[in-house]
Amino acid sequence: MNKHTQIRLTEFAKSAGCAAKLGQADLKDALSQLPKNLDKNLLVGHSSSDDAAVYRLSDNLALVETVDIFPPVVDDPYDYGRIAAANALSDVYAMGAKPISALSFVAWPVDKLGTDTLRVVISGASDICEKAGIVIAGGHSIADDEPKFGLFVNGTVHPNEIKSNDRAKLGDALILTKKIGTGIVTSAAKKGYLNQTEIKEVVASMTTLNDSASKVMCDSNIQCATDVTGFGLLGHLGNMLSASSELSKNKLGANINFEEIPFFELAVHFINQGSCPTGTKRNLDFIQDKLRYKRKMTEAEKLLIADAQTSGGLLLSVPKEKCMDLITELRKEGLESSSIIGEIVESEEVGSIKIF
Repeated sequence: MNKHTQIRLTEFAKSAGCAAKLGQADLKDALSQLPKNLDKNLLVGHSSSDDAAVYRLSDNLALVETVDIFPPVVDDPYDYGRIAAANALSDVYAMGAKPISALSFVAWPVDKLGTDTLRVVISGASDICEKAGIVIAGGHSIADDEPKFGLFVNGTVHPNEIKSNDRAKLGDALILTKKIGTGIVTSAAKKGYLNQTEIKEVVASMTTLNDSASKVMCDSNIQCATDVTGFGLLGHLGNMLSASSELSKNKLGANINFEEIPFFELAVHFINQGSCPTGTKRNLDFIQDKLRYKRKMTEAEKLLIADAQTSGGLLLSVPKEKCMDLITELRKEGLESSSIIGEIVESEEVGSIKIF
């Protein structure tokens, strides 16, 4: 065991990982006074709730900008740094872009945790950035009672090759590239029900870059994608449906096959034991009015598909004729949990999600 795991970082955090996000209702209210985009070069802004902003620099080059910061999601500082970096980079990959640089942000209680532990966090983040082919070029730090760490990431993409969350089409299949349940499992670990060894599978998932999924997506010319993080599978799917409905002028919904959703077994166990992050409950409350249950669902199962993810996989909206080949290619890249979980359908109400 790493000597730094003797310090339980999660004890210093009120919420863990992306479950610390503001709820969608509060966030929408906070952003409601921002002006609408009047800059023709801002190709993707805040209005579509996409993964990153995209600004056109020239006819052949656009800059992708994103930021992700959160409190410790695990106790091991090296893993915390790796997870935070992978999570931030995911937004760039979801847009079909290539990361080029990163800046770090640190909020740290030096009087309680010192700088030795912080060095390990930064080392973990740096190692993930190295895998992504970039370096942490600088950053900003503040003193804080609660530790927080994350990255500002820049990427580049051709303006005509941007992937976004507003291009889902009627009849598309929905593919998820990673298991879900990280919020439930890490919450159980934070409460002391699990140790670092027992959450090894979940940590491995959270530290796996979405670069391979992004490459397969781009090679297959898939246009619509988002990464599944703090708003959970249902929340990010809801944003995709809303944005795609507005762009296409159609009322789009989704049919989801519960049995096809890949879950961590530990998440299923602990949600049935009543262990659930506040962020997950908030996610379900927000999307509840859009859900139509076509199968008998326990409250635990409802929470499971709303779970607040940290460094989750990509959710892809894929023409049906491409979906089996895409699954094959994703699994060749080691993404064995990749699954077809549903489809985009016509709906009487924008964003309606039926669970079968």
